[in-house]
Amino acid sequence: MRSRIEKIGLIGVGLLAGLLVSLHFSAVADKDTELPLPVEELRAFSEVFGRIKSDYVEPVSDKKLITEAINGMLSGLDPHSAYLDADGFKELQAGTQGEFGGLGIEVGMEDGLVKVVSPIEDTPAFNAGIKSGDLIIKLDDTLVKGLNLNDAVKRMRGKPGSSITLTIVRKNEPKPLQIKVTRAIIKVQSVKSKLIEPGYAFVRITQFQEHTGENLATALGNLHKQSNGALKGLVLDLRNDPGGLLTGAVAVSAAFLPKDALVVYTEGRTDDAKMRLNASPEDYLRGNGKSDYLKGLPESFKTVPMVVLVNGGSASASEIVAGALQDHKRAVILGTQSFGKGSVQTILPLGNNTAIKLTTARYYTPSGRSIQAKGIVPDIEVEDPATAGMESAFRLREADLDKHLSNGQGEDKSEAPKPAAKNPPKAKEGDDSKAEIAEFGAKNDYQLNQALNLLKGMSILRGK
Repeated sequence: MRSRIEKIGLIGVGLLAGLLVSLHFSAVADKDTELPLPVEELRAFSEVFGRIKSDYVEPVSDKKLITEAINGMLSGLDPHSAYLDADGFKELQAGTQGEFGGLGIEVGMEDGLVKVVSPIEDTPAFNAGIKSGDLIIKLDDTLVKGLNLNDAVKRMRGKPGSSITLTIVRKNEPKPLQIKVTRAIIKVQSVKSKLIEPGYAFVRITQFQEHTGENLATALGNLHKQSNGALKGLVLDLRNDPGGLLTGAVAVSAAFLPKDALVVYTEGRTDDAKMRLNASPEDYLRGNGKSDYLKGLPESFKTVPMVVLVNGGSASASEIVAGALQDHKRAVILGTQSFGKGSVQTILPLGNNTAIKLTTARYYTPSGRSIQAKGIVPDIEVEDPATAGMESAFRLREADLDKHLSNGQGEDKSEAPKPAAKNPPKAKEGDDSKAEIAEFGAKNDYQLNQALNLLKGMSILRGK
């Protein structure tokens, strides 16, 4: 028996060594200083592998063991590194193009449970009443505890028209809620826009996708025509925008910043992880063969007074845009502290249409602030009265995630200033509370109204 276990253990070492080579994992901390392979750890791995193969109650395939080993390596690093099987890789590619199947929520893991970062606007989850901060404990009859994030997401995905019942725990609810959600093909409208009042434009970006820059250019062009070229102010709404493609964030920033202004830079261990991205076509087109869709935008969008709305659901690409406009003093940031997802994930394709999503760098704003685990602190703190006191206490942020990557500047958490609004009106019983932000451009959107009041005040000062 011992001989058999040793042989299986040797197979395990061989499989692991081959895996390390195929994934291009380096066993050196510095490319110029070679370190020996971790022999003791590899021996422990081989022994565990052998014991499972010989003694586990049921036979387990080599493929399953190695796949779970890969999952364990990546999930043990930080919440955003992950192994993507063929289905997961396909879904990731589809999601960046703005169309995919599922419920429409951005999720993360906390204490072995799935926590909602943000429901995506106009999706089944959003319309069913799923909220940021909801803790999902069951998917139909399956307990979430014990599943990894990829497994949980797979169970939430499914054939359009089919339903799933989510059992969730929500703050201030005495018992778990059961919410039935019907899956659909998620077609996210990345950019929405309207003239909220004569002379004042409102633009909401729900997610940064492949065509977000083009869609924004079209929206701004239409707003310019509708206002007869006389815009007095613009509100850019990034609330509950979970992020998306980096090129989309650079394009949106470039629409409002001077040409070649620094938008964001990254710092990592490899040369490829060190980038400086500016408000220039080379950086937001990235060689995709498209013409410069921002070229024909009126120059007035570089100077029109702006307010950017953010909250705890604004993450990643949203924070890059807010940070760039804030650092260049191009816009006033209003709302509540953002999520703090300031790390770069690189998709590294493997064989068999699989990939790994690996955290390779941190994002920094033009002035050198790390976004990671801190986020963007608004210039003016204004909390939505409907959730007064709840967001800062119960909203999930990057710094709350288990094994989150550190800020790198010794600032993992930031105490946001107290809300500027004193004694905000309380939400009335019976008010619709399906989502944390109101219907697009709604008159009762408190934070939007505060942004408009600020723009009107800025307009008066400019006139004087």
